[in-house]
Amino acid sequence: TTLYLAPASSQADDFDRWTGAVSDCLTKRYNNEPFVRITGSERLPDTKNVTGTNSIEIGWTADPRTKRLRIFSAEDNLVKGASGQSVQSFNIRFGFDETAGLTI
Repeated sequence: TTLYLAPASSQADDFDRWTGAVSDCLTKRYNNEPFVRITGSERLPDTKNVTGTNSIEIGWTADPRTKRLRIFSAEDNLVKGASGQSVQSFNIRFGFDETAGLTI
């Protein structure tokens, strides 16, 4: 999945600060989630790293020329996208450890 984000016109002049704020927000929100791997701007997510797992990778790149932030994700659609998500939801709903029965 790829998302293309552009800053509001009031923030477009400070693209680096806006990009940093979005990066901080994503990192703070997902850094302690067991099935979310934040790659940040260090490397792009790749399905080879999540195949056969319930994990998702999230990364991003910033293009100062176009003033766009691109956010990328990679997941195994057979595990995270279907069966694994069901098991994870069941675990949460019934008070089990979120990771029970799943490969991280």
